[in-house]
Amino acid sequence: MTTRFGRFVGARSAAVAAMACVPLALAGCGGANSENAAATVAATTTATTATTTTTTTAAQTSTACSFGGATTAPGDTALSRMTVTGVRTGQQDCFDRVVIDLAGDASTKPGYQARYVAQVRQDGSGKPVVLRGGAFLTLVVGAPAYDAAGQPTYLPANTAEVANVTGYTSLRQVAWAGSFEGMTTLGIGVREQLPFKVSIVEEAGKTRLVLDVAHNAT
Repeated sequence: MTTRFGRFVGARSAAVAAMACVPLALAGCGGANSENAAATVAATTTATTATTTTTTTAAQTSTACSFGGATTAPGDTALSRMTVTGVRTGQQDCFDRVVIDLAGDASTKPGYQARYVAQVRQDGSGKPVVLRGGAFLTLVVGAPAYDAAGQPTYLPANTAEVANVTGYTSLRQVAWAGSFEGMTTLGIGVREQLPFKVSIVEEAGKTRLVLDVAHNAT
C-alpha cells in the first residue's frame, strides 16, 4: 500500500539521487551519455591540436620558400666560343631547375635571354613550338649546339621532351626550339606565370646556364 508519505519519500529520494549525479558526471554517473560527452571533448581537443600543427607547418614552409625572382630578365645576345653539350632538369624545395651545360673557351661568357611569351618559336624557321602548361618561357643562350665544323655537340633524342619533368611542381615541359646562328633556344612550359631567376654559373671548372622557376607566385 502506497501512502502520500511514501510517494513523497520516493520523489525526494529520486531528486537527491539526480543532484548527486551532477558532480559525478565525469566519473561515469550518467552511463552511456557521459561516455559520449567525454568522447566529444577528446575529439574536439584532438582536432584543435591538429589544426594548430597544420597552421604552424604551413607558416614555416612559406617562410622557408622565400624565392624572389622576376617574370622578366634583361636581354643579352652576346655570343661566345662555348658550345651546348647537354640539357638537364632537377627539383629543389622551392623551385624547379633547368640546366644547360656548356663547354669550350670560357673567357667570354655567353649572353642569355629568358622571358614569357605567347608562343615559343623555333630558331630559323619561326614555326611554333607546342608546349603544355599555362605559361610559356623562351630561354636563349649565346652558344650553339654545334662546333666550328657544323657537327652537333648536343642533339636531344626527343626534341619535344628534352628532359622528363613529370611530377614537377612548376615545369610542365622542356622542348628543343633549335640552334641557329650561334644561339640555342629552349621552349619551357610552366604551370602558370611564375617568378624565375637565370644566371651563368661556373663551378669546378664547368660552366652552365641555370634557370630556376619558383614553385609559388610569391
